[in-house]
Amino acid sequence: MRYTRRLVRGTGTLAATFACLLLAACSAGSTASGGTGKNALNIGLTAEPANFDFTKTEGAAISQALLYNVYENLVKLDQSGKIRPQLATSWTLSKDRKTYTFHLVKNARFSNGAPFTAKDAAFSIERVSSDWTIAQKAQMDVVDTARAVSPTELKVTLKRPSNDWLYRMTTRVGAMFSRTGVDKLATEPVGTGPYAVRKWNRGDSITLARRHDYWGREPHFASVTLKYFKDPTAMNNALLTGTINVIGTMQSPDSLYRFANNPKYKVIEGTTNGEVILSLNNGSGPLKHPKVRQAVRYAIDHKALMDTCWAGRGKLIGSMVPPTDPWYQNLTNEYPYNRDKARKLLEESGQAGRTLRLRLPTLPYATACGTVVKSQLEQAGFKVKLDQLEFPAAWLTTVFKNADYDMSIISHVEPRDMQAVFGSKTSYTRYDSPEFRALLKKADQGTQQEQITAMRAAARLLSKDAAADWLFLLPNLMVANKDITGLPVNTVSESLDLTGLGRS
Repeated sequence: MRYTRRLVRGTGTLAATFACLLLAACSAGSTASGGTGKNALNIGLTAEPANFDFTKTEGAAISQALLYNVYENLVKLDQSGKIRPQLATSWTLSKDRKTYTFHLVKNARFSNGAPFTAKDAAFSIERVSSDWTIAQKAQMDVVDTARAVSPTELKVTLKRPSNDWLYRMTTRVGAMFSRTGVDKLATEPVGTGPYAVRKWNRGDSITLARRHDYWGREPHFASVTLKYFKDPTAMNNALLTGTINVIGTMQSPDSLYRFANNPKYKVIEGTTNGEVILSLNNGSGPLKHPKVRQAVRYAIDHKALMDTCWAGRGKLIGSMVPPTDPWYQNLTNEYPYNRDKARKLLEESGQAGRTLRLRLPTLPYATACGTVVKSQLEQAGFKVKLDQLEFPAAWLTTVFKNADYDMSIISHVEPRDMQAVFGSKTSYTRYDSPEFRALLKKADQGTQQEQITAMRAAARLLSKDAAADWLFLLPNLMVANKDITGLPVNTVSESLDLTGLGRS
């Protein structure tokens, strides 16, 4: 099998995602330039990165800002979810489906001036297993060897055939690093991308500047500032007053009317990978008991919840698989709303009367939906204590790392993340199912049809076990000045890809 492309200069298309710092002025040096007026763009977002090192820091916010913009991969996802070339011009796959041969661009350079070669690509792939600490590092366990055949040819041999591996190379684990630029990743990211980090005002904004020496397509905007808002109203007002040009993550869908009928703005609405889940701790506390988890699922009126906390925007899916994945199936009827059945299961569990701790990140969708979840559970006989944890630092440490919670609400925006969230008993959900892991393994090694069949079976097993409750799928809601072009209808990757944005 072979994939190739012809390299051209021009404008691209945007493939963005939703999301999930020590002051940094990265070494853009003479390779970066700022911009004002029509050459500058300001985008409003919600979740600010804790630092710039996604090799050791969980959460989607770092990838949202840096992937495809500062860091590039051998391959990337386009807006339709298809794998396209980036630093690789073409690739082939051997008949035994175990060896990939990549042909690389010849003139790419890192922002520290070092040339990008196949040795850097091999180094980047091997470094995931040796130096990364986040859960996604397991996605590279299938790699046996990565070898530079020449400066522009890379050969990667897998331990076994894998349907998943090339797709994972479009995510953060596929980011290419300089062999001489990994010492200060938390504050000084070094990549081959069209932008370099120019300035970071912690708690406020990150500014990216266009590189003069970028090897590929020059992006339209010389300067892009990502401004972070904890308050949705403040972000709306920033667009209305001209402080920002784009609301990248609309966090108050009930206020869309302020923009929808105003000729100065455009509203983009589509879908995302962002499954908003009511996370359940399967490993300890009351929710270790299957009947309690089942009772929780029956107690939630999902349509009423989405109507109340997210103005009816989004999609009910009932599983960890969005409609943009080939193994999507609608599982919303697996646990239909039934308050009486929830009460009965709770009594049968022997856990009635115990208090469930609902620990929420300070993100607008989580806090808005959390009060609705609490109310609905209490109406079914549960006792619920709600508290909020600052996001990202406190929530990532308390819930994601230490699993010190019974329930939480979070949107998992990483693509095809069922394995990352539920495939390991050390994950924060503490779901431990050998049957589930066997289905994931079967899906990865089989034919394309076997992959679809096994992944659907895995999603149904998660639902049957009530490993979590899937509240709804976040919509892609963006609002922008009318003259901003290249905005995506759907967001399917980890990246807020700035390279295709323009101004008419």
